[in-house]
Amino acid sequence: MTTQEVRLCGLLLQEHFGDVVEKVGTHLIRCGVLTLRALAHETKLALDLVKKSLCVLMQHGMCTFGAGRRGPAGPVEYRISCERILHMLRYPRYIYTAKSLYGDTGELIVEEILQRGQMTMSCTVKTVADRLTHNMPEGQSMDYSEVVSSFSQLVETHFLQRCPPVASTGSSNTGAVDTPPPAVAQPSEPESHPDCYRVPYINLTGQGKRRRSSEDGEADQRAAKKAKIDNSECGDEGIFWQVNFERFHLHFRDQAIISAVSCKLDQTSGEIVRTMLRMSEVTTQANAAFTQALSANEIFRALPSNYNIARPILDQYLTLLVDDPMEFVGKTGDSGGGMYVVNLHRALANLARATLESVVQERFGSRSARIFRLLLRKRHLEQKQVEDFAMIPAKEAKDMLYTLLSENLVQLQEIPKTPDHAPSRTFYLYTVNQLPTARLLLQHCYKCFDIYLFVDTIQTIGNLIERRLYETKENKQVPPFSTIQNISSKRLLEKSQRIEAILASLQATGAETAQLTEVEEMITAPERQQLESLRHHINKLDSSENQVDETIFLLESYINSTEASR
Repeated sequence: MTTQEVRLCGLLLQEHFGDVVEKVGTHLIRCGVLTLRALAHETKLALDLVKKSLCVLMQHGMCTFGAGRRGPAGPVEYRISCERILHMLRYPRYIYTAKSLYGDTGELIVEEILQRGQMTMSCTVKTVADRLTHNMPEGQSMDYSEVVSSFSQLVETHFLQRCPPVASTGSSNTGAVDTPPPAVAQPSEPESHPDCYRVPYINLTGQGKRRRSSEDGEADQRAAKKAKIDNSECGDEGIFWQVNFERFHLHFRDQAIISAVSCKLDQTSGEIVRTMLRMSEVTTQANAAFTQALSANEIFRALPSNYNIARPILDQYLTLLVDDPMEFVGKTGDSGGGMYVVNLHRALANLARATLESVVQERFGSRSARIFRLLLRKRHLEQKQVEDFAMIPAKEAKDMLYTLLSENLVQLQEIPKTPDHAPSRTFYLYTVNQLPTARLLLQHCYKCFDIYLFVDTIQTIGNLIERRLYETKENKQVPPFSTIQNISSKRLLEKSQRIEAILASLQATGAETAQLTEVEEMITAPERQQLESLRHHINKLDSSENQVDETIFLLESYINSTEASR
């Protein structure tokens, strides 16, 4: 775990859970494994605050516990998962994917579970139905059965999974803080549970309810308490659900492969690959190098009905995909009209290679990218060969090679003719090792640059988050690029939100246009100008974070696939 990754994890914890959880989480990252008392002593926080922070982290699956070095009778030790914390970068992508696949209902289901870490099915259905009903026209409401149907679809496609049960025996020991019951078992992997994707029957009928007005706060609290009591009567008490991040990652990988095939060939080729990936998405292991073999007959029957592709045309497309140099699709047999697989590892390698080439081109120019691409293809070349093949003058080629070499994007390999390694009797070959270069680029995605920055392709994601937090927090001075110097960004955003809430309330009660105009004029022209500028910059930073995360995901997928195939 590098310093930049620790910094990024701290920023994510602070943004989502606050300063106390960030302090506890960061200290666990740096120290590895600690007991509760040791964690409270070293962070100098109250024991109760540390307990609550650990509960928050465990609720979201970011912290695990288990028996310590003294065995089951000793204090419980806690460790944190940095990988799980970094998944928070992809929360917008998870929610957007659920929306694109299962509509608004799927979007809200995933959003609610991500916000709370884990929820029961009945609680999720009620919350989502209430939210959907609140946004519907007066007189309409969302039926619970429709939300249950969307929830079941998410489970069937493995986007949601049951949380593994915690096995514990014996009576709890309330006298000692660190001492667990005689036997405490850390939850096993969700996939190992036989009912991981089994949807329970819940006794839940009815429709969503609209939110009450602000003056009915006490009634809302009574309704919430009643809902908690009624929750135990739905038949799914103790069965909690969480988001299956690995399944979402497989979907992201598949979408990247489909997009690459569509850009390289055409839309029909992309749809054929999409069909092959969809047929094997649940049965293919996460770290598999190939999908399950599919016959041409099966692919033909599974194609969407709106694609009127004749069988001979399909065979031609499959032959084209197999013969393509990118090798996204491979042929493994001739039975059933031909057996075909999607070469997942080769596809990820090509996508990572395209990312590396794009970075070199954006940072060093098209000629350096030509040299880099040439070395990737030819593997080993002398300097004179690089000059000849790339058709670049000797002086320029030498400067570009040395620049790439100094940035560790190109490596120099010495092959001596004699044991004394004399320079005059040694071959100096330039080469590119794709895997170490991908690891280097992945660290640059987290690392802070001052002068040398991967423009438009790689930005510092930690700096982006810090800048966005700076934009939205209360400061004594406004950022340098702002044209107005005396208005706090945070206060302006809060004022804008209050006015939007007032406008929504007035519109719901049928207020006159004059009233609405009067409320809108509460924001002055200079404030409106700064607000537009602030939102523009925040949107750009959010977009940059998402683009960087896409690069991080692609490089991580390639590195993990390469390590698994060895």
